[in-house]
Amino acid sequence: MKKNTNEVWAFFSSVKLALFTFFTLAITSIIGTIIPQGKEYEFYVQAFGAGTAKLFQVLNVPDMYNAWWFISLLVLFSINLMVCTIDRFPIIWRLVVMDNLALGIDRIIKMPQRHTLYSGKSVAEVEKLAIGIMAAGGRKVTQGSNEGGSLLFAQKGAWTRLGVIGVHVSILVIFLGAIIGSTWGYKGSVMITETKSTNQVYAYDGKSTPIPMDFEVRCDRFELSLYDNGAPKEYRSNLTVLKDGQEVLQKSIVVNDPLQYGGLTFYQSSYQAYDNTYVIEIENNKTKEMNKFIVAAGKEVKWPEQGLEFGIVNQRGPFMGGIYEYKIWFSDGKGEPSKFWILDGRKAQVERADAEYTFSLRQLYATGLQVTKDPGVWYVYGGCTLMLLGLLVAFFLSHQRIWVYIKEEDSRTKIVLSGTSNKNKVGFENEFAGLVDQFEQNESLNLIKESS
Repeated sequence: MKKNTNEVWAFFSSVKLALFTFFTLAITSIIGTIIPQGKEYEFYVQAFGAGTAKLFQVLNVPDMYNAWWFISLLVLFSINLMVCTIDRFPIIWRLVVMDNLALGIDRIIKMPQRHTLYSGKSVAEVEKLAIGIMAAGGRKVTQGSNEGGSLLFAQKGAWTRLGVIGVHVSILVIFLGAIIGSTWGYKGSVMITETKSTNQVYAYDGKSTPIPMDFEVRCDRFELSLYDNGAPKEYRSNLTVLKDGQEVLQKSIVVNDPLQYGGLTFYQSSYQAYDNTYVIEIENNKTKEMNKFIVAAGKEVKWPEQGLEFGIVNQRGPFMGGIYEYKIWFSDGKGEPSKFWILDGRKAQVERADAEYTFSLRQLYATGLQVTKDPGVWYVYGGCTLMLLGLLVAFFLSHQRIWVYIKEEDSRTKIVLSGTSNKNKVGFENEFAGLVDQFEQNESLNLIKESS
């Protein structure tokens, strides 16, 4: 039984398994990026052929990141990473907390960096001076006895050995966030006509399954700006969130500046123009009363409270920037109706016998929003932050250890400086040389010229 357990543990801690799952995940992720996700079955038939499309359906390639086999790869890689971490952690932890004063003198004097000095002072006097020199570099010095001499030890960055553990943990946190997002999150879209609202979105699942929201989103206004050649320059949606009929949030969104509310993010992604349908706003300049109308070309519209009747009777253009101009018929029931031309998106002043009105007209649009829900996103952000910190520690910080062994020898005091670093050997070599210089330049040590 113990043998079987060891074999299972060895399998999950295998480097070969780690390489296999890592490269398999990398390759399948690239495939999932290249092959469009969430499309209808007919799209894959047209793009790749019936046989390949059928294979895609069997392997759930159109929703690959939620496919059982992809999730299984993530789980397998996570188990492998956890087992490897558990395997290595005891060794790393022992290096962090080990008693460096118990290390044998024969090992200390064979460290990569070492230097020997001789002093005419007593062991106690040298010890006191050595502690001062070592502590001046910001090191915490510990003291002990070893093989008949006094041993001083100082270190920096012992905790940096945990950097690799931090990287491992960060990957697990990122995977956890990805699994949470794919299991309880979704991506979808919705088209909202200006002045209208909706409380559901449609999932990117090949079936456009409606997903209800516990609030409504209203498109108050859509604005489209064009280049001189008529190409879209920017499109912007003024959105309002309504909760239980009350306005709780308003935001003007453009591409890459989304609206976030209730765990959902609404991105500006597209738009749709309604041919021959327009938004007309009229304001009585005297009473400040205002109203908004959805008007089809050639249809008469009434505002009974103001006694107004109006409509769009003609169109011409396009002019520079793809803008059209419209001829308006406007009457307040008193005298001859007013007729005037107005450019799309512009305002006009209409003077009547008893009042003056501000009249504006613009094309009616529906805004296309991409909607995402990702409850695991903060795990991913946290994991990425932890990974950056872990990589910083693992690659750029090091565990530096320095010993100073002091012992009386032939009526002199022998001083052996030695040290080692697990990374940045060149940098530590320079720091160790600087420490040796401090000892050699300290006149209080009364150093004897003979040295090695």
